[in-house]
Amino acid sequence: MGLPADLPTSPERSLQASKMTSEQQYRQIVEGAAIGELVPTVQLAVAGADRASFLQGLLTNDIQSLAEGSGCYAAWLTPQGRMLTDMHVLESDGMILLDVPAAQAEATAARLEQFLFSEDVKIGSLAGALATVWVHGPGAAAALERSLDGASGLGDWPQYRHAHVAFAGESLVLVRIDQLAVPGYCAFLSGARHDELVAALEAAGARRVDADAIAAARVEAAYPVFGADMNADTIPLEAGIEPRAISTTKGCYVGQEVIIRVLHRGHGRVARRLVTLKLAAPGAEPRSKILAGEREVGFVTSAAVSPASGAVALAYVHRDLAVEGASVAVQTPAGPVTGVVVLEPLRQALRPA
Repeated sequence: MGLPADLPTSPERSLQASKMTSEQQYRQIVEGAAIGELVPTVQLAVAGADRASFLQGLLTNDIQSLAEGSGCYAAWLTPQGRMLTDMHVLESDGMILLDVPAAQAEATAARLEQFLFSEDVKIGSLAGALATVWVHGPGAAAALERSLDGASGLGDWPQYRHAHVAFAGESLVLVRIDQLAVPGYCAFLSGARHDELVAALEAAGARRVDADAIAAARVEAAYPVFGADMNADTIPLEAGIEPRAISTTKGCYVGQEVIIRVLHRGHGRVARRLVTLKLAAPGAEPRSKILAGEREVGFVTSAAVSPASGAVALAYVHRDLAVEGASVAVQTPAGPVTGVVVLEPLRQALRPA
């Protein structure tokens, strides 16, 4: 499925977002319906009778429990428990769809092939064949229902529920995935229909927003993304994704021994934790160093300025500093900026995931 990053960005699209102030774009996300992706992704199709059992032994979540029309979030780890990638997993139409960060897609597909022996499994990349359109906000469901044929009751969908609906006489797959502490949906559709769907959504009241607006809402929601807040050095427990990414009841998977050892023998204690920082001023950048006194205790992974919360960041800090209200200093080009650790998302979800 689609690679939105490969689709041309028209001058009209850029102009629309530029006409809206940063506050208007932010409000579109948290109060209306906003069109925009967190990161570009590529879709991999895993088909065959053994597809679920094959992925069950590789990914961190319980893939074999997925029923048609359901899905989950998962990670793929090294034997040392560090992340190779994360992904959205959808059981649909006799295959499993893996929605993978674009930068990791080619390596992920190749690695999957390497693990194949005699299983009845076929793996294929859908890069270039399909596109994705992400819509976020309290008004996202209504905008989609006005734009798509056969879409109804979307606001009541649980996380990862997906179904076929129609647009311009063609079938597309629509899935619910909340990422910004507001309802979120992704449409997987033919690349040729991408711009048409965006135009229909705009006619229904949705608006395109830029990366800065998405970043502000994402940091407030404490939603980490692979490539920015997680990478090949990350253990999932450090990033705090285990409640939605890791099954503690399934059978063996790659890296499980490390995860179980930390959870049960180490009581979940890891050397560092991803936390939210409320900053006294803007200026923080990815990889900005964090100090406690003279001691370096962490680094920033994502930074943004929110109309609601001011300057904010996601950052890894030493576990001793991962406590509510802990004060740190973030090094910026303009000098040190005080940051205060916040353990809960600055903006809570409208409904539980």
